[in-house]
Amino acid sequence: MKQERHVLVVFPHPDDEAFGVSGTIAKHVHAGTPVTYICLTLGEMGRNLGNPPFATRESLPLIRKQELQRSAEALGINDLRMMGFRDKTIEFEDDETLTKLVEDAVNELSPSLVISFYPGYSVHPDHDATGRAVVRALKRLPTARRPKLHCIAFSNNHETKIGAADVIVDVSRFTEQKINSMRAHHSQTAWMLKDMEPKWAAGDKEALRWLQEERFWTYPFEG
Repeated sequence: MKQERHVLVVFPHPDDEAFGVSGTIAKHVHAGTPVTYICLTLGEMGRNLGNPPFATRESLPLIRKQELQRSAEALGINDLRMMGFRDKTIEFEDDETLTKLVEDAVNELSPSLVISFYPGYSVHPDHDATGRAVVRALKRLPTARRPKLHCIAFSNNHETKIGAADVIVDVSRFTEQKINSMRAHHSQTAWMLKDMEPKWAAGDKEALRWLQEERFWTYPFEG
């Protein structure tokens, strides 16, 4: 994996970084690359409040903020920026506000790589809206100053529309950090880890491939 100057990660929710990017983030940190993570919301509308409930709508934002901070610590992220937008409303935010937020961060940090969601292929409206804002911001830059944009896509049949991932990152040396990032988001991931951890222990090939490889699509800017 190429040494980057600075990596900027932009997602809407706490735990978005944990599933398909945390190994890559840990790998960049290990290589000495500064990583900035902009998280737009605190995920206060997360569906999982526990059974029996461990949280209320009032307490969940604080819980998820603390989980996000623990995840960042597990990955070695020193620059975590929590922007305070309301969960499940990113698609309704003013386009210019979101675009300017990303544009300002890019101008400040001069990243060589930005990571976000692929707009239109990332299932959740907040994911798609975040990806669109990132694309708009980067399109404003001259081609010579524009960082690469690596996107996550996972909607049904997305490969029939945008092809197979063109960047596959081997994160097998960083699975401990990846698992610790997921564990940090206990309120939202406990059910998934209960299912996945026995598969990893048993050597399930598909489960291990998901753990050890992370896939990205390079956004096809024109000009």
